[in-house]
Amino acid sequence: MTTIKLHNTKTRKKEVFTPIDPENVRMYVCGPTVYDRAHIGNARPVVVFDVLYRLLRHVYGPEHVTYVRNFTDVDDKINARAKESGRSIGEITAETTQWYLDDMRALGAMDPNEMPRATQYIPQMIEMIEKLISDGFAYAKDGHVLFRVRSYKHYGALSGRSVDDMIAGARVEVAPYKEDPMDFVLWKPSSDDLPGWDSPWGRGRPGWHIECSAMSEDLLWKKPLENGQLSEEALKHPHTFDIHGGGNDLQFPHHENEVAQSCCASGHAEDGGGFANYWLHNEMLQVEGKKMSKSLGNFFTVHDLLEQGVPGEVIRFVFLSTHYGKPMDWTAKKAAEAEATLRKWRKWTEDVSVVDEPWDEVVNALADDLNTPLAISKLHTLQKSLEIGGHGAARFKASAQLLGLLTDDLGEWAKGVDLSAYEVLLADARAKAMETKDFSEVDRLKAALVEAGVEVRMSKAGVELLPAAGFDPAKLEGLL
Repeated sequence: MTTIKLHNTKTRKKEVFTPIDPENVRMYVCGPTVYDRAHIGNARPVVVFDVLYRLLRHVYGPEHVTYVRNFTDVDDKINARAKESGRSIGEITAETTQWYLDDMRALGAMDPNEMPRATQYIPQMIEMIEKLISDGFAYAKDGHVLFRVRSYKHYGALSGRSVDDMIAGARVEVAPYKEDPMDFVLWKPSSDDLPGWDSPWGRGRPGWHIECSAMSEDLLWKKPLENGQLSEEALKHPHTFDIHGGGNDLQFPHHENEVAQSCCASGHAEDGGGFANYWLHNEMLQVEGKKMSKSLGNFFTVHDLLEQGVPGEVIRFVFLSTHYGKPMDWTAKKAAEAEATLRKWRKWTEDVSVVDEPWDEVVNALADDLNTPLAISKLHTLQKSLEIGGHGAARFKASAQLLGLLTDDLGEWAKGVDLSAYEVLLADARAKAMETKDFSEVDRLKAALVEAGVEVRMSKAGVELLPAAGFDPAKLEGLL
């Protein structure tokens, strides 16, 4: 079996991934707050963990992997959007949730096994909060419930910070209902114009952090336990699953708070164990070398790119060209190069039905901490062997599909490009030029084709034309 190695934020080193139960590999990834379109930075973790999901399914079998990604559909940003738009919260969250799913599917992301909404798990959150209060890890005051950060001695271990350093280096809310500035909200009161649920502390709504703890506990521990899906080995690791992931910006405070409340609620306060064994965080995204921001005019959503005609598969390729652990720079040049590569790969494999296993070199690259740039490099090497002999096309396509590329559902954008008439035109012009020794017409046609974004290849075997970076079929009008 393939050995997978992952960089574990928890230990700050690359480790061999050993699932608690190879028959039931469990992964939780933090999803979006659904109040608007997802920008391209939001999409990076989706693509990263989609590749990990595909790899886990390949190694352990599709039926042995459970992937959970949540939707935060109760949040102050959603409340503010409803107030300013005059629309109901339910309308906004339903619409933006569907937007998100449509956009991520356009990038080739598979749907997770479970996609829970926070509002579906309010009772589980209340139950967890009650347990934290009864065990002395949380307290209620003025309709709020807060977690006592200093009651959990391992707080800060995930992000590598001490509580005192956090107070010195961060803006923390000072409120009269807090015992300590670092204590964070588990439950807060709701006025009549805000979403709210009845609770032992009055009508209110959950804080942000508690939702992921409650949903991961329910879907990756309690339900498998109730359904008899946990092995004897898994039962030795109560309230624990394999992988928790998300963007690097969530490491503190969101993931740090998740660890604290989950460990304390499940009886792991002293040893700091339980919850997730492996933590993965992807780095952030830039645009043309600068931080993405509306003020710089370089802020755009996935939907914006799709509407501008950038194929979802191209966006995915650009994302995968940088290792998830490094900052990624989105540039127009990278998108054009990705488009040219994918057009070429799709042309070579358009008649291939995948009936083969992916190449070991590609699988091993992904197994080495999701080294997608290396996997793509290996595909380029395989591509050259295709150029030379045309063998291994099925394995090439299977290998690309392990990265979520060259899948049938992503290929519409590359169809309908038929350059055969231009190949005949150029071949005839070259044949005449060989007789007359006048290559001016050949040069003129080549220049026009290149200007239209066509890669021109001429050899003894004949003429081959491929759509390349910036291909614009409109520029070919009048050439025939």
